[in-house]
Order: sequence, then C-alpha cells, then structure tokens
Amino acid sequence: MKELLTCVGIADTHGMYADLEIPYADVFIHAGDITRNGTLPEIKDFNNWLGRLPHKYKVIIGGNHDKAFEQKNRKSRALITNAIYLQDEFTIIEGVKFYGSPWQPAFYNWSFNLCRGAELKAKWDLIPDDTDVLITHGPALNFLDRVDEGMNVGCRDLLEAIWRVKPKVHICGHIHEGYGEVPVDEFGVHFINCSTCTSRYKPINPPILFSVFMGK
Repeated sequence: MKELLTCVGIADTHGMYADLEIPYADVFIHAGDITRNGTLPEIKDFNNWLGRLPHKYKVIIGGNHDKAFEQKNRKSRALITNAIYLQDEFTIIEGVKFYGSPWQPAFYNWSFNLCRGAELKAKWDLIPDDTDVLITHGPALNFLDRVDEGMNVGCRDLLEAIWRVKPKVHICGHIHEGYGEVPVDEFGVHFINCSTCTSRYKPINPPILFSVFMGK
C-alpha cells in the first residue's frame, strides 16, 4: 500500500503570518506574497518564523509583492535557510516532485510580471511532465481566479500547461477572492487557492490541507 505525504498550504500572508495557526503536515507550502513590501528584512523575518514551524519539509515561492526575490535574488535566497525556495525549479520530497514558479500575468507595476501569451507560455513550458505538485503564485484561467468584479483573471497558458502535465495538485494564491478548492475528476487534478488574506487583506482564511501518494 502506498503511503501518503501530507501537505499544508498558505499564500498571500503579506507579512501577517506570526499569529497563524498552521496544522502539522509533512510539507509546509507558501505559494507567494510572503511580504508586504518585498524587502530583505521582511524575508529574514519570514525565514526566522519558518524555523519555528515543526514541519519536516518547507517549500516556498515568491509572488508579486516579493520584489527582493526578483531584484535581489541571490541575497534573498541566501536568507532562506529554513525552506526550499523554488523559482522555475523542482525538488523531490519522499518521491513526490514539487515544481514552483512565481510568475503571473502583468498586474500593475509589481514583481514577477509577464505579458500573457508567449512570455508566460515560455515559463510554463519549463514545467516537467512528471510534476506531482505544481505551485504557482497565480491561478489558471477559470479555476479559483474570479475577482469581486466578476471577471476570471487566471492564465490560459498555465491552464494548458496543467492539462499537459496533469499534476496531482495545482496550488496557488494571488487572487484572494478565489480561496478554496476544486477537485477535477476528469483529469485528476486537484485545484487549490490557499490565499490566507481576504480581498480586504484580513488574514483569516484557514490553511488548506491535502495529501499525495509518495513514490510512483
């Protein structure tokens, strides 16, 4: 019988993580927008907080608020000693392949912005076909991506990459209003938006737990 790897995800904490209650799981995931202003001291503080979490493994990516990871990548990565930082990279934990990417369709003058179409597609083309857990900051089109104005703002090219790869789980944040889960039985992909903050930037959405089978 295959064993399960338990995971817990949060995103969009914007510096408001100190008082969060994080359930225990084998793997802790933060899907971007760790900071409010994207400064190195904020990243250092976050790393210290990570060190106090009991989870065996911790995996994080950047988001549009985390500009130091884009503009001062080497210094920022050096500050992260208590987690695995992924930026268009993968890591394998207990036989499960996690791939992380911080990009999203251009959104004001924030970080990790790329134009819809060829620029974003080039990033999603990097996702390995054998990815089990895909972590991106932004959502795919039509999956947990609807804003208060009623528009779906996710990335179409990301969705096409998901249908190509068919990861067991796609976990994201970015669109606070999209918090929740959508299991898709036809393709076997479990969609999760784990935004911690609401659209009013209140950090009240609970972390989301999920499990994946270990190994192949």
